[in-house]
This record gives sequence, structure tokens and C-alpha cells, in this order.
Amino acid sequence: MSKLTLLFAVLAVTYVHGISDNWWRDVILYQVYPRSFKDSDGDGIGDLIGITTKLEHIKDIGADVVWLSPIYISPQADFGYDVTNFTDVNPEYGTLADFTKFITKAKYLGLRVILDFVPNHSSLQHPWFKQSVKKVKPYDSFYIWRDAKIVNGVREPPNNWLSAFTGSAWEWNEERGQYFLHQFLVDQPDLNYRNPFLNLAMKDALKFWLDRGVDGFRIDAINFAFEDKLFRDDPNSNISGIPKDDYDSLIHTYSRDQNETYGLIANWRKFMDNYSKKYKIDSKLLLSEAYTTLSLTIKYYDAGANAFNFMFITPLNKTSSASDFKRTIDEWLNNLPKHNVSNWVVGNHDQPRVASRYGVRRADMITMLAMILPGIAVVYNGDEIGMTNRNFTWEETVDIAGCNAGPERYHIKSRDPERIPFQWDNTTSAGFSTNKTTWLPVHENYITVNLAAQKEAKISHYQVFKALSTLKKKHPVLRNGTEEVILISEHVLGVVRRLEGSSPVSLLINFSERDAVIDAETNLNIPRELIVYVSSVDSNIDAGTQVDTSAMKLPGYASVMLASQSQVSELLYYF
Repeated sequence: MSKLTLLFAVLAVTYVHGISDNWWRDVILYQVYPRSFKDSDGDGIGDLIGITTKLEHIKDIGADVVWLSPIYISPQADFGYDVTNFTDVNPEYGTLADFTKFITKAKYLGLRVILDFVPNHSSLQHPWFKQSVKKVKPYDSFYIWRDAKIVNGVREPPNNWLSAFTGSAWEWNEERGQYFLHQFLVDQPDLNYRNPFLNLAMKDALKFWLDRGVDGFRIDAINFAFEDKLFRDDPNSNISGIPKDDYDSLIHTYSRDQNETYGLIANWRKFMDNYSKKYKIDSKLLLSEAYTTLSLTIKYYDAGANAFNFMFITPLNKTSSASDFKRTIDEWLNNLPKHNVSNWVVGNHDQPRVASRYGVRRADMITMLAMILPGIAVVYNGDEIGMTNRNFTWEETVDIAGCNAGPERYHIKSRDPERIPFQWDNTTSAGFSTNKTTWLPVHENYITVNLAAQKEAKISHYQVFKALSTLKKKHPVLRNGTEEVILISEHVLGVVRRLEGSSPVSLLINFSERDAVIDAETNLNIPRELIVYVSSVDSNIDAGTQVDTSAMKLPGYASVMLASQSQVSELLYYF
């Protein structure tokens, strides 16, 4: 693909969208896990060419942005999150030329692209680390090195910090004669952002991909970027039943969530804003990943990033009540800084799939919430067809987080179940690969749960997803309206979007397995006669049905989106 072709593609997107400082305000962001999306060469591993051939699907379901999990050169100890070269493509996934073809086609289709940025650590095999071991400047302090603590003549780690993947976060290096910090795998030494040369090197990596047309970055594990200068011990969590070397046995007061992190984000925000101004192009999106408290999460907004909102993953879960959801959603919206854009994460590659977390009958509920609430909807590949986790045996487990946990606890820590290949159809390996052996086994349910089958079905998760994305993208009430989250009864939650001069759009969710009869007209202040625009799979409520909202029957675990007849007719035009 020539540079001229890429330039035309980029200019075409700029023409369509116009230069914008806030283009991500209501987008649907679709995460692609490259290793599991589509294999083009039959080696059982997904790749960039495969993703490129399936971009029409991402466009078809109404997504606006493609987020690629790491594609950088890596030994794959943590499947791409252990990077040896931040400015090249891992050969398993393709080449830089393949990336150019991918982003050119994405831009042609009107899709934006963001990349995973992995700033907390590199691979043990990165040239920087090899130079750091030898104390070659400026790499000597690119990583966190500390002397041993000697207790009764025995060498011990500098403090009690633990790795997120089990065991001490410190590893002794004989050549250097010091311990290095690794808050994840021993293969992933932590970088030291108190070294200004490191920050310059990472900005060079960001610029490398900005020059190739990416629209922003999702910043991995950013709250681990800095540690306490005094290296004080983390306090014990005193949670019973957890091994002493398990990450959750400590409260990570000193090993993460340090205030300097926000300054680093602000520095990168300024860098990318200057880049956009220099080339007179759209602002770049920064998304920060940090599983932390609400107050610390919100601070990323002030620093210049859009902070991932993980409420549908934690603290909310399948046991949460309607009032739990209302309280948590309201708390987020009330704390969101003014003039900032919210986001709602349905799922990702590190967490059990939404259909497994909440149950297949309630999977659409979370997607509906993410679509009707204002802001960015973040979905993981496979969410749109209701894919579920696959059960793995200990012998099948390859994720190092599961392997390190051991045969008794691997199922708690392993992320393999949610990373299985995408289920395209009912052919060999679910249409993911021509190879019967894939890097992770496909789910045995692919014969019936696959995209091709759901496209043909009258009612399916795919059909629901498309209807929701159309509503989000095309209806002014969802783009510009106000929002209210209302507890209708103990088990029924309502969300209403209103815009002056337009009929409201409402979502009703029954959190109970039992049927409920509700007066939504009074409780939500909506018209008595409305049309079911879309309903969750297995709700037994047909789209297009007219309902009396003053005495509406809502089946157990059902979720229903209501709109006026004229609104529904207008939206159907886009199908």
C-alpha cells in the first residue's frame, strides 16, 4: 500500500468527520484481541491481514473505533504485553506493511483506530533492559533497581510487594547484583518514569504510531507507572483464605496509584495535543486503564485521559440489585467532571465475558445500558453475538496468570476462557482458522453460537446489537438528551433519555427471574402508548409491539427499549 493511498484514506476521514476536539463523545469502541479475531494464514493464530478482511463486520455492527490489543514485537510471555520493540509488529501478526493496509482500509470504511500502549513495563528481552543490567547510561536507571535486604545473613527482596501474577514483585539479577521490580511477570520489568530519558523514548514510540495514522491509545495498567519513593511495605489486606503470596493478600498503598501518575498522563496529553495542532488534525483519544477507586479514577479526567469505567465488571455483578445499579451509575455521573465524556465498559480480554458474568439471558442488559447512557460504549469482540467463556482444564491452560496460580486456583486467575477465537460460523474452528488446532481451543458451542447463524436469525444478540448501535448513532435524543436513572420497584430499573421537542427513549430492566407488572408511565413520566424498539434475547417480547406503559408486564430478566412509533419507523429506515 503506497503512502499516497494512505494519505488519501486519512484525508477522506478528515473530510467526513471534520477536525474535532471531541470526536469520541458518543462513539462505540470495539476491542479486537488480534490473536483470536481472524487467522489468515492457517497457523491457528489471528493476524493483521485476518483483521483487515473482517473490518466490514465491525463497520456493519455500528462501531466507530477499533481498538487493537498489543501487536508489538514480543516473546508472548504475556501474549503481547511483554514488549521487546514498541515500534514494530510481531511477526506472528504480520508486518508494518500489513498494518498500513489495515489502517488504510479502516479509514476508508470510516473507522478510527487506537492502539494499546503498554507503558508500565517492557520485556526482559528488550535491548533497554539488557543495557540496564550492564549499567549503560541512560539505560542504567530505565528500570526500578534496588539493593537486597540482608536478614540474618540471608538475601531478601527490598520489601513485601507482590506481583499481580503471584509471588514477590522482585527478582534478583546476578550480573547487576540488585533486584529489579516486576509488578506483573518476571519477564516484564517495570520501567522507571523518574528517568526523563525514558519518557522521551516512550514519546518517540507514541509519535511513531501517530505518524502512521492512529487516532489515540488505550494506556495499559497506568496506575502501576510509579511507586513510593521510600519503597515502604504494603499493608496486609487480612482477607481470609488467600495465600500469602497472592496479590490480593496486600493493600497496594505504596506499589501503585501514586500521584505522579497523573502528571505523566498530563505530559502525554500535552504531547499529543501539540502533535494535533502541528498537523491540524483531530485530537487524539487517550483511554486510561486503572482498576482503582472512583476518586482516583476520576482524577485521570483532570489529567487529560478518558478513564475506563469498569462498574459493570466491578463492583457490579450478577448478584447486584436494581438499586445497586442505580446508586453506582448515579455516583459515576455525579462525579464526572463537567464537559467530559463518560464511558461504559461491557467487557474486555482480562475479564469473564459479559454473557458469563451476568448469564446469557442478561447479557443484552449490560449492552443496552452502555448504549443508552451518554458517552462511549466499549465492547469486546464477541460481545455482539453473546459469546461465553469456555471452561479450561489445568492441562489446557496457557495464560501465565493461571499457570502461576497452580492447579487448585488456575480457574480463578486464568484469562484464557474469555480469549478464545471469535465464532464466525459453524465451519472448521468456527471460521476463525482453516487449522483444526488453534492457539486456544474454540468453544464447543460455536456450532449454534456464531455470527453467520445470528445474521440469519430473526432474534439474536447480533440483531439486538445492531438495533442498539443504530439508536445510539442516529437518534438525537441519545446524542443530546438528558438522562435519568429511576428505581421503579425493588427489581425494576428504568433509564430515560429526554430531549425537548422529541418523545423520550426509555430502557426498562427486570433484575428478577420473576415477571413484574409496572407503571412505567407514572414512574418514568413517559407516554402511555409506546413501541418496543428492541428487547433482550429470550425476553419473549417482539420488537414493534405496542405496549401500555401504565400496566406493562416485564418478563423475568427481560430488558426492553421503548420509543414512539415515529421514532421506531425512522430508525428502521437505517436497517
